[in-house]
Amino acid sequence: MSRKKAAARLIYLPLGGAGEIGMNAYVYGYGQPGKEKLIVVDLGITFPDMDSTPGVDIILPDITWLKARKADIEGIFITHAHEDHVGGIGHYWEQLGAPVYARPFTANIARRKLAEHGHPEGVVTVVDVYPQMIDCGPFKVSYVPISHSIPESAGLLIDTPEGRVLHSGDFKIDETPVVGDPFNHALWEEISKDGVKALVCDSTNVFSTAPGRSEATIGDAIADMMKEATGCVVATTFASNIARLKTLALAAQKADRSVCLLGRSMRRMVEAATETGLLEGFPATISPEDAQSIPRENLMLLVTGSQGERRAASAQLSQGKYLGLTLKEGDTFLFSSKTIPGNERGVIHIMNNLSEMGVDVIDDAGGKYHVSGHANRPDLAMLHEIVKPQILIPMHGEHRHLREHVKLGAERGLTGIVAVNGMMIDLSGNAPIVCEHVETGRTYLDGSVQVGQFDGIVRDRIRMALNGHMIVTLIMDENDEPLGDPWVELSGLAETGGSNASVVEVVEADLAQFLGRANDKTLTDDVKLEKELRNVARRAAQGEIGKKPEVTVIVSRLS
Repeated sequence: MSRKKAAARLIYLPLGGAGEIGMNAYVYGYGQPGKEKLIVVDLGITFPDMDSTPGVDIILPDITWLKARKADIEGIFITHAHEDHVGGIGHYWEQLGAPVYARPFTANIARRKLAEHGHPEGVVTVVDVYPQMIDCGPFKVSYVPISHSIPESAGLLIDTPEGRVLHSGDFKIDETPVVGDPFNHALWEEISKDGVKALVCDSTNVFSTAPGRSEATIGDAIADMMKEATGCVVATTFASNIARLKTLALAAQKADRSVCLLGRSMRRMVEAATETGLLEGFPATISPEDAQSIPRENLMLLVTGSQGERRAASAQLSQGKYLGLTLKEGDTFLFSSKTIPGNERGVIHIMNNLSEMGVDVIDDAGGKYHVSGHANRPDLAMLHEIVKPQILIPMHGEHRHLREHVKLGAERGLTGIVAVNGMMIDLSGNAPIVCEHVETGRTYLDGSVQVGQFDGIVRDRIRMALNGHMIVTLIMDENDEPLGDPWVELSGLAETGGSNASVVEVVEADLAQFLGRANDKTLTDDVKLEKELRNVARRAAQGEIGKKPEVTVIVSRLS
């Protein structure tokens, strides 16, 4: 007797960006369970910190589940060019192999990333916006312009056999964004009028109760600040926020200041925006060499490093000099940006360095010189009202953001679900159902290699950072007897302990005593000998300096 064929289903699966802010990667699928045809929305990255991921270069989502289904991936859709949405494309494209779709500016950035990794730039298809539709297996996908803090951001209209899904992408309600698309109420009403199965929606600012403000509202305040400043003005913001770069540059022009761009990513973004025709009316800039001869009261440096990145121009200037330029007492440094949670320590470190130099630091605590690129609570409610979805699925937020967003939707009668990374949601019925759980996590780019979150490499690095490191070396002769005493080398540990003696000498003495009483069974068994030497060394160190270091034991035997 033949078995009944399983019904096709529509699924949503976040692999990154749901339960966290950053590293966005979302999957939609349609078909029989386990045989769905898939599309991927965004492949982003997030950035490490010295506390939890020391030495790591970037962090990527674990796409093991996707790689196993490579043949079923119909396309990769990038909503916009922020690193947490496009930063993983160069690292992962070869493993997925699907065509990539993006609007012109985002495509420009994606192609650069592919080229950096030796992949063909031609895999990126530049697409127009709605009503153009892209056929991808069971899906029809269209880019819907939406305002955000980077040009050509878009939501996605995804038509499926089970109904229409709207994926908002990152967005705000801004009708005068300076650069990029204004929010178009009529367009979003048009694409929603025939019914929307699910709205998958940005949740970043769900706790911000005031209506969002437009980019156009801050230019005059920045210009007034620059006119009043007596020395050089330095401004930092996200390099990708082309509208803010233009706002800052035009403000400098009004204040009779020449503009100098500092930082590779800043120059790259301005070049990309210029090449794609998005950045018009941007004042001419000068080189760092020419900036050195400009009177300080007529100079504005536009620099990278708003999030405290150690190698960026902001950090370099706070430490003394960058490309021949230095800051002096009486200069002004403006952070025209919001500090992402987790980056506070690096930003404050730069601010304090600048203060010690006599530089006046202005941050955005009052919101005078920065507006967010994400929708605040009233704006989210407005989108809910426009779209009127059957199902609300919050994304792009920590768990508390997702949960609060579900509550916001419930106030208007929307059925919502908190779907975090790895939680597969079946959207086929009238209500969302958790149908599977997929193992997810993070992959670290450590130098030139990718390592798994649980491979132990970063964990061992943290343990060495916390506890220090000790190497114990012992040579055994042909008769399995120690050839002299073992010797010890320290790294990251105090050289003198509580007894005011050399830590190395104390540990070596304890090791020698142990070897003097060790039996033949221990001396001939490398595994047992190394374990005992490690334990003795750690106990001796703890007695002297109050720490048990990580210990590497090297036993060499003469044949």
